[in-house]
Amino acid sequence: MLPHRGKPISSKAVIVWRLTGALGALASGVAIGGVMWLLSQFHAPPWLLIVLVGVWVVQAIVWVVWLPPLRQRRWRYGIREEEIDIQRGVWSTRRTLIPMARVQYVDVRQGPLLKRYGLASIAVFTAAAAHEIPALPMEEAEQLCRLIAEWAKVADDDDA
Repeated sequence: MLPHRGKPISSKAVIVWRLTGALGALASGVAIGGVMWLLSQFHAPPWLLIVLVGVWVVQAIVWVVWLPPLRQRRWRYGIREEEIDIQRGVWSTRRTLIPMARVQYVDVRQGPLLKRYGLASIAVFTAAAAHEIPALPMEEAEQLCRLIAEWAKVADDDDA
């Protein structure tokens, strides 16, 4: 694993990701419940229904309990005048370096759950891709957005 470099995202991200995981687990529970009902109509063996419930319970535990704090601990970012450094990953670590000269624009995004907890995400767009730094305190996200936009403009002026 790569060493943790940079600043971590907000610890409130764990709460938001747990709520998101719970909503996903609820939706998959409804789907699995429908499959179980359908199987019971065809007289499926009881052990098969128990296995389906077990799969759903494991999935819910992973999405709600285990994964959110692990994701939050692994996220790191660094904003420097010449580049943006993003490190993330649960199973495998990915590190992305985005040169300021390649940044086209920056967005601050805030959905209902992020807004409830005073968080926002920054989306950095280049010609090739969009990169996101999730779950930052709102004030910090706005400041970083302005800073990235300013440094990206300076990089464009130097290239001309």
